[in-house]
Amino acid sequence: MLVCGRRLLTALLQAQRWTFQPSRDMRLVQFQAPHLTGPHVGLESGNGEGVMNLSAVDPTPPKTVLEFLEQGEAAVSVARRALTAQLPVLPQSEVTILAPVTQPDRVVCVGMNYMDHCRQQNVPVPKEPIIFSKFSEPGESLSEVDWEVELAVIIGKKGKHIKATDTMAHVAGFTVAHDVSACDWQMTCNGKQWLLGKTFDTFFPRALIPEWCFYISDPPNLKICCHGNGEVVQSSSTNQMVFKTEELIAWVSRFVTVCPGDIILTGTPAGVGVFRKPPLFLKKGDEVQCETEELGVIINKVV
Repeated sequence: MLVCGRRLLTALLQAQRWTFQPSRDMRLVQFQAPHLTGPHVGLESGNGEGVMNLSAVDPTPPKTVLEFLEQGEAAVSVARRALTAQLPVLPQSEVTILAPVTQPDRVVCVGMNYMDHCRQQNVPVPKEPIIFSKFSEPGESLSEVDWEVELAVIIGKKGKHIKATDTMAHVAGFTVAHDVSACDWQMTCNGKQWLLGKTFDTFFPRALIPEWCFYISDPPNLKICCHGNGEVVQSSSTNQMVFKTEELIAWVSRFVTVCPGDIILTGTPAGVGVFRKPPLFLKKGDEVQCETEELGVIINKVV
């Protein structure tokens, strides 16, 4: 579950340098309603009034947020017309907000990317980004499960060999994410390969990214924290990042073509359970609350 503050702004690919900017109280969402077939894209009011359906101004609008990103300016023009047309709003009680990318092609993760996280482990700060991948299937969780709050970047524009100075033109928005880890599989089993320990089913459930096209004022300086059963377990700032957002996108794009809908998790700060003395892991019934300043709160219960 994601709880969003009203201060959030929808980016709508601001970095593409398009002139259109929506109301400060609107954000791009993918939704469904009983009287509509399949998913639809709309503008949700930040005050909770409801959703403006983009299909009301265009018979063939993008049906998903991913299609919206891929269509670029053509889709933005539809959103522009929807705002100026003062369309009727579907009441909040009649719509269900969906995850905009239900099956991302790539979830790219960055390890050891916070100074305080390196100090907690008493290991050297990496000289180059440590990259691994993550899958996003639902299923049963198991093993020594740990929490990791992270800032996530969502790609909005295709690119390869992107210069660090140009990376924000490829960003659709940011959100808060919870990178779940099976520490025994990551650190002691199967040759200490990270992939299996990071990508059990449920370790990146779709519900973690229900809304994300948000503009934030200063990505390098956001408070980031995690609560376990109401107690603070992680508390830091994105200014602790070893490699900033721009550097990470540029680095990843050297090796793979980034595409709309790809997600990059930028690392977690100090406070994870495996490095506590004694270690502390999640168990059935626990509640984890991940929060990033300006982006809202994710609340997940362990089942």
